[in-house]
Amino acid sequence: MDNAFAQVQSPGFPPATNNGSIAFILICAALVLLMTPALAFFYGGFVRSRNVLNTLMMSFVTMAIIGVTWVLWGYSLAFSPGNAFIGGFEWLGLNDVGLEPSEYAPQIPHLAFMAYQGMFAIFAPALISGAIAERMSFTGYSVFVVLWSIFVYSPIAHMVWGIGGLLSLSGGWGALDFAGATVVHINSGVSAFVAAMYLKPRKTYPDKLSPPHNIAFILLGAGLLWFGWFGFNAGSALEANNLAVIAFVNTNTSAAAGALTWLILEKSLRGKPTAVGIATGSVTGLVGITAAAGFVTPIAAILIGSITTFICFYAVSIKHKMQVDDALDTYPIHGIGGTVGVILTGIFASRAVNPGARNGLLFGNPDELLLELAAIALTYFIAGFGTWIILKVVDVTVGLRVHENAELQGMDISEHGEEAYRG
Repeated sequence: MDNAFAQVQSPGFPPATNNGSIAFILICAALVLLMTPALAFFYGGFVRSRNVLNTLMMSFVTMAIIGVTWVLWGYSLAFSPGNAFIGGFEWLGLNDVGLEPSEYAPQIPHLAFMAYQGMFAIFAPALISGAIAERMSFTGYSVFVVLWSIFVYSPIAHMVWGIGGLLSLSGGWGALDFAGATVVHINSGVSAFVAAMYLKPRKTYPDKLSPPHNIAFILLGAGLLWFGWFGFNAGSALEANNLAVIAFVNTNTSAAAGALTWLILEKSLRGKPTAVGIATGSVTGLVGITAAAGFVTPIAAILIGSITTFICFYAVSIKHKMQVDDALDTYPIHGIGGTVGVILTGIFASRAVNPGARNGLLFGNPDELLLELAAIALTYFIAGFGTWIILKVVDVTVGLRVHENAELQGMDISEHGEEAYRG
């Protein structure tokens, strides 16, 4: 670069491939990390006041656990050369992961790509905490996060995004998932449903449920999730380019469509649009567009956000009728929302938007929709079966469920010896 202010490289360090893209991906990584404390506030607003610290802690401890394990073994299992189902051990402890570019992202250092993907690995298990809120022990949850990230998250991430992965565009079936609807949302949503079923309902469910204790927290969390999701989706272009612009616009458009759709449904069916509704609808729109963000037009993004939210609105109602104690609707929003989003990707994807992808059903390629359905089915199987096995192992070792008295007293005092509110 002919620039008097160009960065001078230190001796022994390879030259940066593209400084603009490095800055972009580091900012996007920080935005994705922000999504986990944002989720903590979103979830924390829904639970009883005596459980809010425990709910926040479940997200924060995930940041700590995966922040270490991703460096030690998680990244290698998810992205290093392996087989069609999981990576190998070549990059354990970030061996050979440095400042040189990688096959995954030639415009940025390999280390930056690793860091960016690590933020997804943090967010995914944190989502599951919403389903088991107010009754799972903190120790049991922490052990679960370690095992789930190894045996469920890493294989699915490798199959969808890893070079040579079974479902990937690079040597696999060619299923389209731009930013992680299968890897994060379906994976976590199905796991959350299984965990809710395994733990069984809270002692107060369904007759003595309390309304959200802090709706301001819910709105704060949803707003920060919306903000962070730009890093989640636009950053998945892996460089500062036109594709990132498309993903950015589609992300905002779908979130807005989702928020409006939920409000319209509430007003039409229940008489009043609510703050909880607009927060939930915006998150649903974000979930819906995740797979399609870099493959569709903004008009398609409106449809995806609205259709996903419409279906998720009724999925929440059906869940309540089934009396499944998925405490914070993780499966109806993330599991169902991610599923619908992946299906719609197989319908609306267009090579005119992204020449590196394939057309969907609407543009003459029904095979892509079939591939998306296959990716969904495989993710459901691995997430569901794998999560059940892990829960069983944790249950017979350190235990999962707190005692009834501790649950009724509140998780903040019984698990952490602290209270969120005093006086």
